Amino acid sequence: MLTAHTVLPHGHWSGPAADHIMLDHDARHRRRWVYTADHGTLFLLDLARATVLNHGDAVQLSDGRLIEILAAPEALVEVTASDPSAMIRLAWHIGNRHLPAELHPHAIRLRDDHVINAMLEGLGATVTKIHAPFTPEGGAYSGDGHGHGHHHHHGHDHNRDHHHHDHAG
Repeated sequence: MLTAHTVLPHGHWSGPAADHIMLDHDARHRRRWVYTADHGTLFLLDLARATVLNHGDAVQLSDGRLIEILAAPEALVEVTASDPSAMIRLAWHIGNRHLPAELHPHAIRLRDDHVINAMLEGLGATVTKIHAPFTPEGGAYSGDGHGHGHHHHHGHDHNRDHHHHDHAG
């Protein structure tokens, strides 16, 4: 089976890709996984550590060919508020729940979750369902501080390590 050990960031590879693969955010965040690209190329992604594959990146196969990574649209919500201070309050509640979030100048995108949507609407947010690629921020434990480059987890997955805790003081 063909293997891919190297990720080439968007803008750092040239020439035509031999194939491409459209993946949602979870499927773009792997260390080791078998994929079948859109035109049938079967390959094993085998990286040294879990890496987020961003839209426009490519993985280099063991035979030298490239597979282009495309971010698949997902069921998301776009959260907006009436003013900046209300938006900051909403961002605090989202962060307090450790939710993956994609930040925009006047909106926050989250995975569509009816419980979270209801909570945010109860706090005064406007929650609009959309279908778009999801590229959340990397978070405090991601290693690079933002979600627009490659980030790596260093043994701390907050969702896995902490099943439940509250932040009451």
